[in-house]
Amino acid sequence: MTQHRNSTDGRPAAHLPPQVRALPEGRLLQYWRERERQHLRDVYAGLRIKKFPEDLRMLEHLLWLSRTQVVIELGTHLGGSALWFRDRLRTLASYGRVPQDIRVVTVDLAQDRARALLHEADPHFARTITLVEGDITDPAITETVSRHLPADARCLVVEDTAHTYDTTCAALRHFSPLVAVGGYFIVEDGIVDIPQLRPPGLSGGVVPAIRDWLTTDQGRRFRIRRDLERYGLTCHPHGWLQRAHP
Repeated sequence: MTQHRNSTDGRPAAHLPPQVRALPEGRLLQYWRERERQHLRDVYAGLRIKKFPEDLRMLEHLLWLSRTQVVIELGTHLGGSALWFRDRLRTLASYGRVPQDIRVVTVDLAQDRARALLHEADPHFARTITLVEGDITDPAITETVSRHLPADARCLVVEDTAHTYDTTCAALRHFSPLVAVGGYFIVEDGIVDIPQLRPPGLSGGVVPAIRDWLTTDQGRRFRIRRDLERYGLTCHPHGWLQRAHP
């Protein structure tokens, strides 16, 4: 069992649950594959979300422990995960864990479809969810996103775009400075680099990009938290990163 210290007040944080291992081999390999196919059709509040419940549970822990006020989501898709993050932040605010001015800023190349679906699910979504159109490989995107952040907000970043080497490197390079010490940057879908789990049509490159970036001046401020892969199944091996240094 692992114990953290809260990054904002230094007091011991709540324990995380014991770790469970479920290696993708033998009988479990078929289960992994079936679950991967299943998660592509999962929904939240009527919108497609495409995330393992195990990963969502760990994200809940990290939002609480890091006192996250803003989630920066790279890759909006149909908006389900933006709603999920917004609702989790609302819960944190209701407990007094974070300020009431919570926000999800979610980035994608085009947002018309997500905007329509989010409006159908919640006509007032724009009060707490900001849709940004842009390319994460463009260095100017960081400034665009930063304009929507409350002053001194603690941010958690989730990278869920094309799952290639180049897009992963660009996301880490452009958005890691927005994560405070003790905060988290989650790189999703490292399973593209596990041959027996790689979804059809994806070439991989996520995990190599993380490893290469961690050797840079930026990356040395972060560390991989493999211990956060606690629920056996995860789409994000090697992708749970915590900022350890200013």
